[in-house]
Amino acid sequence: MKIRMLVGLAGSEYSIGPGDEREFPDKEAIRLIDAGYAVPVAEEKTERAVAQPAAERRKKGKADVVSNENNDSGDK
Repeated sequence: MKIRMLVGLAGSEYSIGPGDEREFPDKEAIRLIDAGYAVPVAEEKTERAVAQPAAERRKKGKADVVSNENNDSGDK
């Protein structure tokens, strides 16, 4: 049975830390879970999502408009 350790544990055959996952014989895994040292790892089917490309985002700001104020173009 695969379990995830909640505490560190070391022995003659292994040394694992909190968060590590490891296969143990069922009896040993159940003993560690019952003692509060580990939790079972749910067997899950591996599915991968395909990331969608992010939509283009542009900054909103003032439009590129030329002001007629202080225009010395000579139009009068």
